[in-house]
Parts: sequence; C-alpha cells; structure tokens
Amino acid sequence: MTGYTIKSLKDVDDQAAKHGFSPDLEARFAREDLDCEQLGISYQRLAPGVRQPFAHRHGKDEEIYIVLAGSGQVRLDDETADIGPLDAVRVGPETVRGFAAGPEGLTLLAVGPHGSGDASVEPAAWPN
Repeated sequence: MTGYTIKSLKDVDDQAAKHGFSPDLEARFAREDLDCEQLGISYQRLAPGVRQPFAHRHGKDEEIYIVLAGSGQVRLDDETADIGPLDAVRVGPETVRGFAAGPEGLTLLAVGPHGSGDASVEPAAWPN
C-alpha cells in the first residue's frame, strides 16, 4: 500500500441503491476504497423533501457530519436542528442521529474513526 489514495466518491458503490433506497437516498462508504486504516468516510445524499427511513447510534464511535450542499434537519435524540451548507455537526457515540432534506435536497460527508462495527439502527422517530 502507498502513503496515499485518490478516488472519486462517486466511484464508490452506492449502498442505498443496493438496498432499494434509490433514487431517494445515496450512500457511499469509502473506508475500504481509500485504504483507510484509522478513519471512515461516507458521502450521503438525500433527495428533496426526503427523510432517512431510519436513524442510528454508536457504542463508542464519535462522528462529524459536514453539509456540502442543500439544507435540511438533523435529528439528535429528541431534538431537531436546522442545517445548511458548511455546517459541521459533531455527534457523540450514543446520540441517535438521522437526517431530513429540505426542498433542494441535502448532501453530506460523514467522518469518524475506522469503525468498530458498533452501530445500531433505530427507528427514525421524526415528529409529525
């Protein structure tokens, strides 16, 4: 392995399409494609007005989400916050998180540790 890897995130397999969530969601997890040893990164896109159908939490992995384009909301346990371009959201391990896109959609990067495989899926729990 070399000391660097360059890869377009659009060339990483779209896991949302593989699991039947396309075209509303796009999720590209690039840790292996980038040969990461200590970090994980994902590219996520939600179509306009779409809410993630699930949320998740971790046992010990902290994550940062960066809004690349669009706007929307992030659900953090029982709170909801508006987010927009270049907002960065740090989420502690046990906080349940999920995202909803505004009228122009929402594109995010998520960055965290290599991944201990400690994620658990939760109901989305969006308020009506």
